[in-house]
Amino acid sequence: MQNSQREKGSSSYYQRIGQFEPLVTALLEDPILSNVPKKPTLAYIETLIAVEQGSAMKLTILKMDNTTFDVAVLNTATVRDLKAAIQKQVDSMEENQLGHRHISWRHVWGNFCLVYNHEQLLNDDTMLREFSMKNNDQLQFTRHVPSREAGRHSGAKKRRFFHGLRKSISTDKY
Repeated sequence: MQNSQREKGSSSYYQRIGQFEPLVTALLEDPILSNVPKKPTLAYIETLIAVEQGSAMKLTILKMDNTTFDVAVLNTATVRDLKAAIQKQVDSMEENQLGHRHISWRHVWGNFCLVYNHEQLLNDDTMLREFSMKNNDQLQFTRHVPSREAGRHSGAKKRRFFHGLRKSISTDKY
């Protein structure tokens, strides 16, 4: 058995957690930390600490309704990591404001993309530093229709159009 597993089952582990949780709760009531989720994950707290140490950056996301929210990602993050951070932040905000609500992120990323300095962030494997992003920069959501060349565009609209056209032609014959 590993040390962490042995330690987790011990009473001292639960005693430390019992001391830690009220401290975190008290810290989160501070107005300075008002944008931190009420139940932050350890990874989120570590990222916030990394922002303060300079090894991560805070980015502001401008939504299409002109509201903003902040996310924190490591300086070594990719577009995929940024999207994951956005998803976690938005899901957390939605849950806090409206209760549990499901967002289809597949639909969001299929129809919208992030833009930084007039450049669309389309390749999930691209490192954010390749866009010269830095702490406190702003990105925005914009509509995006994948091109056929990208291999992600579906012919669904075209098929629906022609399918409906065939129906109207066949009814016109009679």
